[in-house]
Amino acid sequence: MKDVAGKKVLVTGAAMGLGKSFALRAVTERAADVVLWDINETALKETAAELAALGGSRIHHYVVDVSDQQAIADAGTAVRAEVGGIDILVNNAGIVRGNGYFWETENRADIDKTVAINSLAPMYITLEFLPAMVANTGTEARVLTIASSAALVANPRMSVYAASKWAALGWSDSVRLELEQSGNDHVKVTTVCPTYINTGMFDGAKGFWFTPMLEQEEVVDTSWAEMKKGSALVVMPWTSRLNRAITGLLPIKVRDFYLNTVGVYRSMEEFRGRQ
Repeated sequence: MKDVAGKKVLVTGAAMGLGKSFALRAVTERAADVVLWDINETALKETAAELAALGGSRIHHYVVDVSDQQAIADAGTAVRAEVGGIDILVNNAGIVRGNGYFWETENRADIDKTVAINSLAPMYITLEFLPAMVANTGTEARVLTIASSAALVANPRMSVYAASKWAALGWSDSVRLELEQSGNDHVKVTTVCPTYINTGMFDGAKGFWFTPMLEQEEVVDTSWAEMKKGSALVVMPWTSRLNRAITGLLPIKVRDFYLNTVGVYRSMEEFRGRQ
């Protein structure tokens, strides 16, 4: 896929951060329709107005709580009625909560919310649009899911977040294989696993050995390019690929010693997150 000109693109978590940048890429490449989902109504309207002012694409915005399965179903129905089928789906919405140890969890609802948004939402949202993508055999389609390097390596003080992203990666890559196995290779699934990004979501988290905070636009540029190519898995930066390889090769005690020494296991100690 050279670009998304004439395509219908849906981005979740589109009001700010990575999602807003993904939506801007779609408008820049003259997508026919760009659909924005977010729970933050004020920011969503502002982003929609900014993108509409650029011209070239029809902008549609929906206030959607993606932690709510019924809200996803209702929004999916509304999109199909107003816009039709989606060609490019960007599963970007995500949250992270707390920086304590698991047994220090005070609000158990945070567990449910994290899993609902990071793990279940991509599944339910994709299920709203993937069947039509598969059925439309004459059209290239893409599903891009933003997971995390936390899906590759266990990390203290983010156990629930890591669990939710492990689930997202396992699901997303399995769907990729299912599409290939069933002969529906006109639909490509790309999963992106970046380390901490400077969007504000991980304020206070620390970079580690040769791994500073990633720049938002670098992540978006790389993810967008690899999505269009139909790449299976994108891991950023190279140190995360190294850590993934080490995790699979070294004995656990040696792996833990290495990851603790280079600072991975200490990276969440001063995490604050977006206030």
